[in-house]
Amino acid sequence: MGDKAHTQPGAAGRAQAADHPTSVRNVVLVGHSGSGKTTLVEALALTAGAVNRAGRVEDGGTVSDYDDIEHRQQRSVQLSLVPLEWDGIKINLLDTPGYADFVGELRAGLRAADAALFVVSASDGVDGSTRMVWDECAAVGMPRAIVVTHLEAARANFDEMTRVCAETFGGDDPDAVLPLYLPLHGPEGADGHAPVTGLIGLLTQKLFDYSSGEREEHEPEPDRLPLIEEARNRLIEGIIAESEDETLMDRYLGGESCDVKTLIGDLEKAVARGAFFPVLAAAPAAEDARQGLGTVELLELITGGFPTPLEHGTPPVTTIDGTPRELNPCDPDAPLVAEVVKTSSDPYVGRISLIRLFSGTLRADQTVHVSGHGLVDRGHEDHDVDERIGALSTPFGKQQRPVSHVIAGDLACVAKLGRAETGDTLSAKDDPLLMEPWEMPDPLLPLAIQAHSKPDEDKLSQGLARLVAEDPTRRLEHNQDTHQVVLWCLGEAHADVALERLRNRYGVQVDVVAHRVPLRETFGDKASGRGRHVKQSGGHGQFAICEIDVEPLPGGSGIEFVDKVVGGAVPRQFIPSVEKGVRAQAAKGVAAGHPLIDVRVTLRDGKAHSVDSSDAAFQTAGALALREAAADTRINLLEPVAEVSVLVGDDYVGPVMSDLSGRRGRVLGTEQSAGGRTLIRAEVPEIEIGRYSVDLRALSHGTARFSRRYVRHEPMPSQVAERVREEALSA
Repeated sequence: MGDKAHTQPGAAGRAQAADHPTSVRNVVLVGHSGSGKTTLVEALALTAGAVNRAGRVEDGGTVSDYDDIEHRQQRSVQLSLVPLEWDGIKINLLDTPGYADFVGELRAGLRAADAALFVVSASDGVDGSTRMVWDECAAVGMPRAIVVTHLEAARANFDEMTRVCAETFGGDDPDAVLPLYLPLHGPEGADGHAPVTGLIGLLTQKLFDYSSGEREEHEPEPDRLPLIEEARNRLIEGIIAESEDETLMDRYLGGESCDVKTLIGDLEKAVARGAFFPVLAAAPAAEDARQGLGTVELLELITGGFPTPLEHGTPPVTTIDGTPRELNPCDPDAPLVAEVVKTSSDPYVGRISLIRLFSGTLRADQTVHVSGHGLVDRGHEDHDVDERIGALSTPFGKQQRPVSHVIAGDLACVAKLGRAETGDTLSAKDDPLLMEPWEMPDPLLPLAIQAHSKPDEDKLSQGLARLVAEDPTRRLEHNQDTHQVVLWCLGEAHADVALERLRNRYGVQVDVVAHRVPLRETFGDKASGRGRHVKQSGGHGQFAICEIDVEPLPGGSGIEFVDKVVGGAVPRQFIPSVEKGVRAQAAKGVAAGHPLIDVRVTLRDGKAHSVDSSDAAFQTAGALALREAAADTRINLLEPVAEVSVLVGDDYVGPVMSDLSGRRGRVLGTEQSAGGRTLIRAEVPEIEIGRYSVDLRALSHGTARFSRRYVRHEPMPSQVAERVREEALSA
């Protein structure tokens, strides 16, 4: 944005610990897979001098691969931190995955950042998932900017992409999305494409030429001035309007010139308010170049136009017992409050926790309190423990550079926190606090697994525990009805990564098996049964006879047991034994091995022996009577039904509703939602939506979301029930 001298490549561009929150910028990069986020991070690292050539990091005279194949694959599916330094400001770049399956990593990056940089490909445009993340940021007022990449593509058009971004992200105010620079094109090639070789600064009215591999500043040619003036006036009006600087607006409308310093100050205000969203262009450096196009301009915007951590409010904080606690925003001298935004395992170091400090100062070898609450349903135990942290470090690539302390507003890695999991709060051991967790998507794709061998079985539980500790968007379930271990994931890629980590990181081989939904059984008609358990083999015998009637009840009634014995045919002390036997058999099922529900069992008669009758004998007789009654009537299979809520763009409402009908769904209603979307509510059998998260994504091009809630069990159609029985017999 300005024209001052900057740190040159080869200087100490790799950031150390910050000394004050005002010298920190935390920026998360958002964009779909293939938009160029990781390449942009590398280009910024090169320009800042953190690396001496693309993809390499120099440290202590040795050169090691920063971006080898394995490391690049890991970064493509997980949140990674790259700290840089530019003009005395530490910039923490949080590179997020572009795959929809790893939205949990994206949410963690949004939580840790103070501003978001949306990376949009000039050749691919803006996809639906990027629009949804923009709306999430808008809902919380997060400052945002847009950078257009892939300008080297034959069909790339910066002006057209800027217009698309204004329409997509600007909503009712397209003048809130405007470029800070115009592209400077070189001569046309044989294919008719004129590559972008530089940028024209609209605020400074300077031309920055990158064609030589170095950023060179020039005065624009006279024939460019009218184009610059028109775009500049529109930009100035947008900045002044969104910064709400009425004094400057009056001066501007009165014909006075606006100095660049004042405009940059207003730009920072407008961006920090989440009201103005500048558009920039960037491209990686050529192999022999030291600066990528637009990288200096982008670093200028981050350091001079993005808010500091002091301008980002602290999430709600309470004591362990739930009492609200007020903290000064981002105060290094306040009580310690930090959050684990990512957990990973290193084969040599062990567990590494990436943390964001919201308050206080954290020092190496300090003992802290670790609090984790609210994720019991996802396989996480509530915990409150004191732990001594290991080394503090700032990462770069595969390396960790030790630091002595970390202040509020900064990010760092902590080693060897044995109990800390993603989403946990770190606080002082004598003043334990708890931070409200961020919203995490509900995993809706089930992955039923079993150990491949006995040695794997011994290691499986520990491996699964580590998986869910690293990623709270996974949920671990030990289903008591189906006796399956189910790892719930966000999609197929999310599941594949889980299996790969179990195998390669934790040494556990597992087999994926068909996921079973918890079915139930009930009586289709009234029936009667007689349970006779009489045995005599010398000594104390067993004698119990009971007669029962069974009738179906409305859904949700459970098991009712009624005693109608008269005349003491079954002694009073054995009637609870009959009920116990009936309920035990009902839990095991009477036809296909699924629990029996929604019936009334009436004990109407029986016989006992003064010596040989016992509690165990009448339990057995009760179970036998229920099985005999089931053999003489029709047994219905009941399947679980879920209420599904689908939020989808209006363009896809028809296909989604048609698809739900094909899954035996009953649409309950629709209602309009903001942003041109419709909320569809339907009841669908759970057996039909096992892979719905995958299918819905394909059907809506990644723009739809859904949630599900168990409602009830209801009778399964006869043809479907027959197929389920056949599959059970063949399994």
